[in-house]
Amino acid sequence: MMRAGAKQYVVARPLYSEEAFAQDHEKVYRHGKTMLDHVKDYFTCDAKRAKNAALSLLPVIGWMKIYRIKEWLLSDIVSGVSTGLVAVLQGLAYCLLASLPPWYGLFSAFFPVIIYFILGTSRHISVGPFPVLCLMIGSVVTRIVPDEGPALNITGLEGLTRDEQRVLVASSLTFLTGIMQLAMGVMQVGFVVMYLSDTLVSGFTTAAAVHILVSQLKFVLGLTVPGISGPLSLIYTLEIIFNKITSTNVCDVVISLVIMVVVFIVKELNDRFKSKLPVPIPIEVIMTVIACGVSYAFDFKTRYGIDVVGHIPKGYESPIAPNLHIFQETAVEAFPMAIVGFAVAFSVAKVYSVKHDYTIDGNQELIAFGASNIFGASFKSFAASTALSRSAVQESTGGKTQIAGLLSAIIVMIVTLAIGFLLEPLPKSVLGAVVIVNLKGMLMQFRDIPYLWRRDKPDCVVWFGTCTAAILLGLDLGLAAGLGVELISVVLRAQFPRCSVLANIKGTDIYKDRKDYTDIYEPEGVKIFRIPSPIFFANIEFFRSKLVEAVGFNPLRVLRKRNKALRMIRKLLKKGDLQWTSKGFLNTSCGFIKESEDESNMEELDLPTDFKDLPVRIDWSAELPANIIVPRVDLHSLVLDFAAVSFLDISALKGLKTALKELIRVEVEVYIVACDPYILKKLHDCCFFDDEVQSSMFFLTLHDAMLHILEKHPESTEKKSDFDRIRTTVTVHHPEGILRSRDRNAPETRF
Repeated sequence: MMRAGAKQYVVARPLYSEEAFAQDHEKVYRHGKTMLDHVKDYFTCDAKRAKNAALSLLPVIGWMKIYRIKEWLLSDIVSGVSTGLVAVLQGLAYCLLASLPPWYGLFSAFFPVIIYFILGTSRHISVGPFPVLCLMIGSVVTRIVPDEGPALNITGLEGLTRDEQRVLVASSLTFLTGIMQLAMGVMQVGFVVMYLSDTLVSGFTTAAAVHILVSQLKFVLGLTVPGISGPLSLIYTLEIIFNKITSTNVCDVVISLVIMVVVFIVKELNDRFKSKLPVPIPIEVIMTVIACGVSYAFDFKTRYGIDVVGHIPKGYESPIAPNLHIFQETAVEAFPMAIVGFAVAFSVAKVYSVKHDYTIDGNQELIAFGASNIFGASFKSFAASTALSRSAVQESTGGKTQIAGLLSAIIVMIVTLAIGFLLEPLPKSVLGAVVIVNLKGMLMQFRDIPYLWRRDKPDCVVWFGTCTAAILLGLDLGLAAGLGVELISVVLRAQFPRCSVLANIKGTDIYKDRKDYTDIYEPEGVKIFRIPSPIFFANIEFFRSKLVEAVGFNPLRVLRKRNKALRMIRKLLKKGDLQWTSKGFLNTSCGFIKESEDESNMEELDLPTDFKDLPVRIDWSAELPANIIVPRVDLHSLVLDFAAVSFLDISALKGLKTALKELIRVEVEVYIVACDPYILKKLHDCCFFDDEVQSSMFFLTLHDAMLHILEKHPESTEKKSDFDRIRTTVTVHHPEGILRSRDRNAPETRF
């Protein structure tokens, strides 16, 4: 029954094989560019290309030309001030994750922003310290310059204090990270971020949040815990904290709890009433100012032994050159930092670019962050990316362009040059509490597990594997392990696709998995097999095994049985035990004829069946003489649906050709439908076709092939009722554009 009011369409055209379609429709020849052509185009330069290159390398020119001073400037000023206050606090707080003196976080919130303002393509992200990167830097810093014991024997660290050694390590590592990002941007490999799926990034950042939480416990509890890096560092850190739990500073705990509760409540109110608030309440800044005042008034450092930020030098320090020996020690850690920093920033930038309708360039973003980190590292800052919460403040407070980012850098500069001393009495437990509260978003990603498990189990495995590996092995090894799990997931999905046998939906030209529908039609002796995946070296054997399972017999085994039977018939005819009469073969032997067990010349059994020297062609579906038994093949046509096959490699071509030959040699007609033109061209180029495997087996659509088969084998529908048959109606186009039947009174043409 057809749905009431359903729309219909009618198409009148010939039945097309690929060859017939090529004859009726002339194809446009397109000259493909050679590698030399691409090289010439790449190095060709004209005025227009030079202008585009300049605008691409300096995106600031593009958006400054369209800057609306009256409409945007005030919003950028408000956003810049708000973001700057948050950047100051987060710079101090996140610097603790990097195991560096707090004021170096102010450098990281200033220098990279200046370069990104000129080179970046995103107008809304806030560049600066990112907790995950800070933690990765901290693990390298504590490995080279541990809290207890001497630093690694590296030239250039002699004669420096522990803090100076750590700053040199962090800045050199940042410089190397910037070089890697800049190199990837110049080589136009911004696509590398596509290999980090949202699931992998979610699992990785969740694990990073766990690491950050544990790393801040020592500040919240007021304990002295040495920095530990490497696999299982989180477990060892927790062990030390639990062993020292009795030495907890109660004042630090109380301050941290008060800060966390108040900040959490106000942040929830900000989220709930964000549509009514002109700007979010900067509760972290407010609580930091209050904590500074109370700490200074009651002298927390002396009276309660609280660890405070301490002396903050006024102004900026002179630039330094990176240490090449540190490059050698940190190259392995620098690459994942370059990837993670760019991936997170690009993901956030992409969200805002879609929301505000402008484009961002992944390669230019790599160049921007690379240059930002190189410039910042020269002035002792550490690797920059973007913090999600800080970017949200910049966007939600009305920021329109990177003018807001530049103003936030100016606020940080004012604090660094003039009023930094006011933050000296700030307890580090306040910074730790602020960091922990801001982890809520990342930690809440644990809620993704049930959703992923219900929707996509392989993605759930990637998330869980990445998160677990990053927690136990560390962030650098964890990211590598997560990429490995993701790669295995992709390979397994491609290697073991869900193949299916299709059937016709009655009265239509639609074909679906026969397991999914009841109202289907399957002609006798016809199978339609679909593989929804590329066919390549890793899954060609799986494809062949599934094909054998779908047709219900092994064609090679049947071929060998048939050739063996022919060999036996020839032998019996030669001996006179078998004779050919008008009624068929006649067994003239009185005894019981045993089947020959001669297995010599197995290669001959794989060749096509040869009926020469025989009086008649053997009908394999009929009863054979002399008690010879050969597996029965009820299939006369096999259709392979290649609609979802995007490519074939050389190994797949060889395996596919072998499978087709085996089927053709047991008298099964094979048809391949909906094959991509480029795959078809590759088959011709690779000499895929011969006397057995011919190009005439390719049809334009599945329905074309089915109509051809039913026309060629009308006996396939003899046992079916009229209702069950595939139906086609011949139609023509009316001159006025209305489709009509050629003969309204003529019966439907049925096969």
